[in-house]
Amino acid sequence: MPVTIRDRRPDDLTVLVELLGAQQPATSYPQRWPLPFPPEEFIVRPGELAAWVAVEDQTVVGHVSVTELTRSRMAAEWESATGRPADGLGEVSVLFVAGGRHGSGIGGLLLDTALAEIRRRGLTPMLDVVGDETTAGLFYRRRGWRTVGTARPPWLPDHRPDLAFMLLKDERVRA
Repeated sequence: MPVTIRDRRPDDLTVLVELLGAQQPATSYPQRWPLPFPPEEFIVRPGELAAWVAVEDQTVVGHVSVTELTRSRMAAEWESATGRPADGLGEVSVLFVAGGRHGSGIGGLLLDTALAEIRRRGLTPMLDVVGDETTAGLFYRRRGWRTVGTARPPWLPDHRPDLAFMLLKDERVRA
């Protein structure tokens, strides 16, 4: 069955919360589960500019969004890592795929959709991932992302690697 990407709708949230929880034991994303707040607030974030779902055979099988950073708690860290003002950055956020669909290309389709939107808005694409040597970090590195800085936010469990700030290899940072 072909996978299609469409705008996320409010009625998708119930299914997305279920998908997020079901894939979390295998991916550790999000880092804590259950979350200490409603999972809908993890999926729909402040500063969200756009969001999409991947659909296969009328079933939602993945999600991604794009957020702006000016309202982010980590805007200062991003500005330091990239040498760019937060208002010029567009973040790939909340990218996840149904557990049985990893490696099927759905994550790449969602990532490409988010990148196209970020570029359409004239922003520099960026993302963060817990550990650039984790499965998720390696996925991004294979697709041309590189680490430009790290942070240790208070929500990150002690046993997990640092949060890696990533830009595409063709993006430049301040020298």
